[in-house]
Amino acid sequence: MSESQLKCANEKAAAQSLKIDFQKHDARIPHFSNLFDLVIMLCEGGFPLMETDEMNFQILQNAANALKPKGTLIFTTLNGLFPLFHSVKDFLAEETISNGATYKDNTFNLMTFRDHNITEVIDDSGNKKSLNCNERYYVPSEITWLLKSLNFKTIDILGAKIGAFSRSDILTTEDFEMLVIAEK
Repeated sequence: MSESQLKCANEKAAAQSLKIDFQKHDARIPHFSNLFDLVIMLCEGGFPLMETDEMNFQILQNAANALKPKGTLIFTTLNGLFPLFHSVKDFLAEETISNGATYKDNTFNLMTFRDHNITEVIDDSGNKKSLNCNERYYVPSEITWLLKSLNFKTIDILGAKIGAFSRSDILTTEDFEMLVIAEK
């Protein structure tokens, strides 16, 4: 839903002579039905970032509805096993070095599996942005249940190294994210 990200994507596509129809939509609202063979949501493409579990479910539901029969959904989400063994606050402090964002006022709630923090970034124009984040971590059994309720037949949950995804990575408590591949 970011105008600056859409502008950047269009510029990059044009630089490579690619014609891509980038569209701005709210993933919680249905836009497509039975149209795609594949839906991809990487880097928490909205899914675990909503304020409520119901809103997150709407995103999965709309992604599923956009798929043709036998379609595939590929997405990443925050691994709920990670905060059981590690400090989210410490992990985000380490991430500050690699991505330039800063994170503060972290609070992780073990009852809701939600991390609240303030993320500060510098946008493409050099402006400092402060975002109040409310991110939901999911355990594999929750993801499986959610996807089965949306009639997915095959569900693979794998480990995900940030920015490097492979079907050969087994999910562990060391993975901050998980990669999910589900087929209808």
